[in-house]
Amino acid sequence: MSHDDDATPDLDAFLAAMPAGALNEKMGVEITEVGPERVVATMPVEGNTQPYGLLHGGASVVLAETLGSVGAALHAWPDKVAVGVDINATHHRAARAGTVTGVATPVHLGRSMASFEVVVSDEQGRRVCTSRITCALIDAPPAAR
Repeated sequence: MSHDDDATPDLDAFLAAMPAGALNEKMGVEITEVGPERVVATMPVEGNTQPYGLLHGGASVVLAETLGSVGAALHAWPDKVAVGVDINATHHRAARAGTVTGVATPVHLGRSMASFEVVVSDEQGRRVCTSRITCALIDAPPAAR
């Protein structure tokens, strides 16, 4: 990678290069914090529920994949891009209303792989879901550098 391990990359340049993605827009995902040690986003429960009115487990996984992918992409940027290769999730409790918040923290930041733990919590701070995502870090296409 072209940036030093101790240096923080230009977050504004990174965010400008990172497309939001149509799925995140449809689900109302809003990234609120991006840094090398933590990526945070919120998502409304409303509009992302299963037939019983509970937050859909797949919605929690979308939030987790977004956060872990952004964290891995930041670690890889600008010479590499992150592509998801594995994700899992444990759903601990239901969320019925309000907003959930996901916080991704790195578990492993290597040259070819990056893994993050993502904790999704409700407005009362109760853990709704725990996810782990692993991304492969591959050479960025020349147009993306």
